[in-house]
Amino acid sequence: MHMNAVIISQENFDEVIKRLDKIQQEVSNKQKSPVDTFIDNQKFIKIMNISKRTGQAWRDEGIISFSQIGSKIYYRMSDVQALLDKHYKPAFKK
Repeated sequence: MHMNAVIISQENFDEVIKRLDKIQQEVSNKQKSPVDTFIDNQKFIKIMNISKRTGQAWRDEGIISFSQIGSKIYYRMSDVQALLDKHYKPAFKK
């Protein structure tokens, strides 16, 4: 197998290293993402600043997905994020 040497400028080399660092950072951030973590109902109503009754209504109306094990209710953080994103209102431009 014959290998060819590639010569690049220091500026191009630094750019490649910068891009690799950025990719590594992105991968690292994705791995730490809490998107697939679950929270219980108590934490959910605290995060959303709602009552237990409102949380129950949102589940009954299909506004938020949830898991139930016995009497315990759990929510995926990705579903909480999706709910907030769905109701996101961008700022008006002046």
